[in-house]
Amino acid sequence: MKTKNIEIVVAPREPHYVGDGFRVHNFIPSGYRLDMERMDPFILMDYNSPFYFPPTDRPRGVSVHPHRGFETVTIAYQGKVAHHDSSGNSGVIGVGDVQWMTAASGILHKEYHEEQFSKEGGYFQMVQLWVNLPAKYKMSAPKYQGITNSQINKYLLEDGKGVVEVIAGNYENVTGAASTFSPVNMFNARLEEGGKAGFNFPATYNTALLVVAGEIKVNGTQTVAENHFVLFENEGEHFSVEASKKAIVLILSGEPLNEPIAAQGPFVMNTREEIAQAIRDYNLGKFGYLEE
Repeated sequence: MKTKNIEIVVAPREPHYVGDGFRVHNFIPSGYRLDMERMDPFILMDYNSPFYFPPTDRPRGVSVHPHRGFETVTIAYQGKVAHHDSSGNSGVIGVGDVQWMTAASGILHKEYHEEQFSKEGGYFQMVQLWVNLPAKYKMSAPKYQGITNSQINKYLLEDGKGVVEVIAGNYENVTGAASTFSPVNMFNARLEEGGKAGFNFPATYNTALLVVAGEIKVNGTQTVAENHFVLFENEGEHFSVEASKKAIVLILSGEPLNEPIAAQGPFVMNTREEIAQAIRDYNLGKFGYLEE
């Protein structure tokens, strides 16, 4: 099996705020050859690196806004987030949990720091991904998967120096907790110092990782620091990750949809006409109602 080598290592860009509750570094899309097509079906990645939010009586976050044509996936590493949407779904995700929202034909939602976390303050660390939907599913019904850490299947590494949490896809015959509309692999590798894990994906899949904590060595040679993003070449199938010090690594690999992408703000469709229709539908109230 041929080794999958690193194409580029990307340092975190200057952070910006989404609403007043998410201080994020944007990795996808960005100016490092990482446009929406390059990491398809992962068309956006915002990373809230560890940041201390002081106590407040008014929860910080993002007020009501629409989405159509894709899924939002939020992975919590520190802190808690509350979610409400116009389909009647709500929930709180805490450390180790995942929120997987399928916007599809259209939804309104809002995301805030959970009330008690807001009152106490604390460190906050999250990843939000947008996963594109195949054209045939873009206008399907919205849905919501609130996945607690206890629901995520885990593979214990043979040396006992770590665990791979399978959020979506398959790792060593362990199946992911989330249902997906196209082949998507999403894992958290939690490694003790010296812990090592190998990964195999088809050469054609778009593959990347984010060092959420610690420091790793990829393929036994290249050191990658905390908060850095690695894009792999679309050649070879196998790569390895070893923790130079205790680490958490988010692994992403998916089959590209290879469909046209038309994106504007919170809408991702296949044509400009579909974007215009999404805007009309939103203005006509067809995404439902959600109180601010």
